[in-house]
Amino acid sequence: MSTYREIHGKAIKSLDTDPSAETDAGQIWYNTSSNTFKSIVSLEAWSSTSPLTQDRYGAGGLGSQTAAVITGGRISPPNAVQSISEEYNGTGFASGGSLNTARFNLGACGTEPAGLAFAGNEPSVSDKTETYNGSSWTAGNTMNTARAGVGGCGTQTAALAVGGPAGSTASESFNGSTWTSTPSINTGRTAGRSTGTSTAAIFMGGEGAAPSYTLYANTESFDGSSWSEVSDMGAAKYLMGQSGSSTAAIVFGGRISSTNQTATEKWDGTSWTTSPATLGTAFGYGGAAGSPSNTSALQAGSLGPSPATASSAFSQEYTVSANVITAAAWSSGTNFPTTSSAVAGAGPRDAAIGIGGYPAGSPPTGKSFEYNGVAWSAEATLNPNTGTLGVNSATGTQTAVINAQNGPGPAPPYQYIAAGEYDGSSWSNATNRPSDNYSQAMSGTQTAGLLFGGTSSPTGTMNITLSYDGTNWTAEEAMNQGRSELSGNGTATAALGAGGYSNPPATYYANTEEYGGESWTASNALLTAVRNGRSSGTQTDAIFMGGGTPSAPLGIVNCSTYNGTSWVTSPSMATTRSNFGAGATSPVGAAWGAAGYSAPGSPNRTNTTEHFTTETTAVNVKTLTQS
Repeated sequence: MSTYREIHGKAIKSLDTDPSAETDAGQIWYNTSSNTFKSIVSLEAWSSTSPLTQDRYGAGGLGSQTAAVITGGRISPPNAVQSISEEYNGTGFASGGSLNTARFNLGACGTEPAGLAFAGNEPSVSDKTETYNGSSWTAGNTMNTARAGVGGCGTQTAALAVGGPAGSTASESFNGSTWTSTPSINTGRTAGRSTGTSTAAIFMGGEGAAPSYTLYANTESFDGSSWSEVSDMGAAKYLMGQSGSSTAAIVFGGRISSTNQTATEKWDGTSWTTSPATLGTAFGYGGAAGSPSNTSALQAGSLGPSPATASSAFSQEYTVSANVITAAAWSSGTNFPTTSSAVAGAGPRDAAIGIGGYPAGSPPTGKSFEYNGVAWSAEATLNPNTGTLGVNSATGTQTAVINAQNGPGPAPPYQYIAAGEYDGSSWSNATNRPSDNYSQAMSGTQTAGLLFGGTSSPTGTMNITLSYDGTNWTAEEAMNQGRSELSGNGTATAALGAGGYSNPPATYYANTEEYGGESWTASNALLTAVRNGRSSGTQTDAIFMGGGTPSAPLGIVNCSTYNGTSWVTSPSMATTRSNFGAGATSPVGAAWGAAGYSAPGSPNRTNTTEHFTTETTAVNVKTLTQS
């Protein structure tokens, strides 16, 4: 009998702690602490990821799980056909170049810097072809047959289009310039899916023509010269997602009648098997991308699932790995003590402080509350001389805060020059600000802080920047774009300002600016123009949360992350909110949001708290047992 060493070339080790590297997958060891044999086992699973910037269905997908393009599609309601493209970098989505011709139910293939889109509904059936260079689409030669619901695979210069109109058996290949008719498939159908290359492909599933609209489980294989029937899928369905090659592929989701599916099936070149990995959210009629193998895939957008006629922005990733992936997500925390808007905040979620707030129909609270990630506790009341009109913004830590307050009051004409400091037990007056403004942003610490933007009556929107050294305020270089109700995060010498508002005329901003200690520099804009959102993190690693838009002035759930260059989508909050508490200097992985304006209704404010955690990975260690 062969020994383990003879088979694997290494002996079973005795270890007091488990290995933590994915490269140790398949190794068996004896854990001397638990007196058990263990191994790292590869697994396959779906996990949620950041949503599209725009919900839609019927989009085309191309590229890989870490460099994908989702293009076209339709928003329902109101059934508006789209030309937009979004690029995915493995973390989130950002806007890409728009198609020249808006369409949905189209075919797509290739890579993120060299993509191809073809056919679809405009809503009339299309024969148009466009190529993508990583930033823009260019119209190319038309197809031989106008079609929609087409299966597409291959590359930008060697592509295959299969099926299309209900009952169609047509197949065409593309050489980067022109389309050429290729042998027909055996069973005509629409909304089937293909994967592989232009000379080695499979085509599976789909729906037949009226009046029966038969669903098919058929799989056909193409060798470059003819199509042949091979093993059927486990279930007849259409509008699935797909990834892989002609010998190693997966299909996932899809629709049976009008019901989205969660199943994943794997193809080994001969037959289909059901994968243990099911989609977390049922999916159908969306965009998909993946890899030349069956080890990774991306699903983006969908029709439904609830209601089944509405388009969705949710996205999911499929991975075969020895790592267990826990997706980035928001989770519920303990409710803020008051149902208020205009709460200022500082610190990370496990050592945070929430300051002030305006309950509906009541005067400002003038109170501060500390948070340990589990519970809020009432702390010192703000100094009445500076806190009677509430708090606009704050920065620092739970035990060393500087904030910009409204006051004195309580009657007009108001002055907005006051500042306060908190030392962990009590509030004291700080030196008044040299500017009379409110609804500004702050970043930095109590002894090295930065205040920027805001508005004042009758001056209006301001682009002022002030630094604070723990005693004095000093005027610094102004922002490029004056605005109020913007977010701020980072330090006094590496700050980030984003979003904002000015009036009149009413203008929402997506502008992002970086401060380097001497001047502000414009950077790539937010994905959405928004006011009264909040941000946390550093200048090169930040998260932007919520805020109000013209169509949702009391708040949205959308979030995005910034890497020092551009913004991409991030998992959304559960509660719509704007003008809420958050920690400007909190790391992204310890970000939080509490209270704020929320959805219309009474009191149109919320007291909910949410925590953000970033994606984590850990090797899948299993204890071996004898059965």
